[in-house]
Amino acid sequence: MNSKFLVKKITSYLLILIFAVWCLFPIYWLLATSLKTNLQTNADPPMFIFKPIIDNYRLIIQDPDIWHVFFNSLIVASGTTFFSLVLGVPAAYVLAKFKFKGNSDYSFWILSTRMAPPIAMLIPFYVMYNNFGILDTHIGLILAHISLNLSLVVWIMRGFFEDMPKEIEESSYIDGASYLNTFYKISLPISRNGMVAVGILCFLFSWNEFLMALILTDDNAKTVPVGISKFVGYQLIKWAELAASAMFMIVPIFIFLVFFQKQLIKGLTMGAIR
Repeated sequence: MNSKFLVKKITSYLLILIFAVWCLFPIYWLLATSLKTNLQTNADPPMFIFKPIIDNYRLIIQDPDIWHVFFNSLIVASGTTFFSLVLGVPAAYVLAKFKFKGNSDYSFWILSTRMAPPIAMLIPFYVMYNNFGILDTHIGLILAHISLNLSLVVWIMRGFFEDMPKEIEESSYIDGASYLNTFYKISLPISRNGMVAVGILCFLFSWNEFLMALILTDDNAKTVPVGISKFVGYQLIKWAELAASAMFMIVPIFIFLVFFQKQLIKGLTMGAIR
């Protein structure tokens, strides 16, 4: 019995190790590439032992265009997350707590917007934005990202509100609280972890989104994924600078997740994703 348990334990740890290496190796390779010269990145076979340099990071930090797209991404991702939560959380509460004609239809319609490929919405967005004069603006890209993330907020938070015990809200109604007061003072605080989790997901999706930002923005509002693509040329790809700028893009998100990992885990394991 002990030998079987030991074999099972060793197998489990081995599988976890293989999975960890599978997930972390691309990050290692990206970091290693960012510490090489462009000549070393094109070496065949690849160089695993080399003298690391920080010249690529110095170049990125001194590049004003990189800081410009970084703050653009920060504005767009923050705005998308805020307005997606402001619009999506109340909608999710209504769909979860109030039964009315067409409830299921509205829910399915919201979900169907998540199924639509973003490339299918590019031409309508571009034509509308051109007519309204909001091409290459932060608000224009925020609106586009909201259209991609709103359904995610509604569906995850709907699951949270549906799993919430009815007795808690019923006791509030008995005490004379209105639906609005119950929502703000009872339901929202209880679902705080869910909102943090879905907010993090919205922020990540907006931060990493490339296609909409590529088509709907130019120099003024372009984001980090579009900005770092300048290192990809027609005849030459500057792998070292590209890797350094990609690490520059990843590190803030990594730090952000370290601070909010507890809320994210709680949110995703308490009925947020069903």
